[in-house]
Amino acid sequence: MSYILRSSRRLILMAVAVPLILGLLGGSAVAKPGKGHVVKTMTRNIYLGADLTPAIAAKSTNEFVEANGQILREVTANNFPVRAKGLAKEILKKKPDLLGLQEVSLWRTGPPSLEPLLGSTGPTATTVRYDYLAELLKRLNKGKKLYRVAVVQDEFDFEAPANENGVPGDGPNGLIKDAEINGRLTMRDVILVRRDAGVVTSNPRKGNFQNLLVVKVSGVEVKVKRGWTALDAKVRGSKKFRFVNTHLEAFDDETQVPSIRALQAGELVAPGGPATTKLPVILLGDLNSDDDTVAAGDRQAYQALIKAGMRNRSTDEPLSCCLKSSLLAEGAGGSVADFDHQVDHILTRDPKVVKLIGSSVTGRKPINGFWSSDHAGVFSSLRLLP
Repeated sequence: MSYILRSSRRLILMAVAVPLILGLLGGSAVAKPGKGHVVKTMTRNIYLGADLTPAIAAKSTNEFVEANGQILREVTANNFPVRAKGLAKEILKKKPDLLGLQEVSLWRTGPPSLEPLLGSTGPTATTVRYDYLAELLKRLNKGKKLYRVAVVQDEFDFEAPANENGVPGDGPNGLIKDAEINGRLTMRDVILVRRDAGVVTSNPRKGNFQNLLVVKVSGVEVKVKRGWTALDAKVRGSKKFRFVNTHLEAFDDETQVPSIRALQAGELVAPGGPATTKLPVILLGDLNSDDDTVAAGDRQAYQALIKAGMRNRSTDEPLSCCLKSSLLAEGAGGSVADFDHQVDHILTRDPKVVKLIGSSVTGRKPINGFWSSDHAGVFSSLRLLP
């Protein structure tokens, strides 16, 4: 057999095999080459910076104050200014047209007081320590403004006293005698849009879910706000579509049916919800749910979306969640072997219109001495058919 004939057969086999392999990625149909418009999307949970579980589990005010101190120390140790460099490198390499971000934290401090926790006053801490959105934008737009903020939604906003310095008795007298500072965490969901890429957006929308987890923190009931951001977009002359970014409840009781996060997923696809429209829909985010890689109860939210007609448009090979260490410094306990399940998804409610070209995972190794987040990022290149 001649070399030319063998080469021709290889090309034919590749032409058949490559689309088939891509079609198996995420169980998604592949668009025909050259048809429709390419839309590049990405979802990235950038990690709030610490494990909140010790504060939620505290049995006394003293335990609570000490746990809050631990949380603030972890946030500092996890060095978001350095992590932002790694996140920006991932994003700039993939060049998503539309990027959904979760856990875009704003950390602030103020004088020690129990009043904001008890509801006697609103939040009082105003001194910015870390603004993850501003820091990430600084890295993304260094030298050239490449990304702009399209929608920001405030989520969980919580302030409490903390013994950050570990020194006993240096706070005010009374219940918080060991707390020298108040720490305040404001979580945000954000949509970023790439500039100068032919992306035109309109109708920015945002909201909090009606179904919220309620936890007792140091004897006080606290609602954990979660929500979504959305906009309509056209990319390089494509038809208009709806882009939705969300973060469903993480601290849920999977034995409850339906679970809180399943109810939140239902709000997204209910009449009047952000993912219910005559436009084609692309929905992405941290769903804290999947159909097969998480515990049975944690599948409820994902299954609710599938029941509503959503179909996956992202890969689950390799898996993208999550480091088991709350400390992200290289060598502090996190390992690539920790990525053993999937909760970050890119979906569509219009599978006949939104086709998958290819999908990949980013951030599965440390950079600059840190993991960029406890999650990996998920990127999908999609083709929007006429």
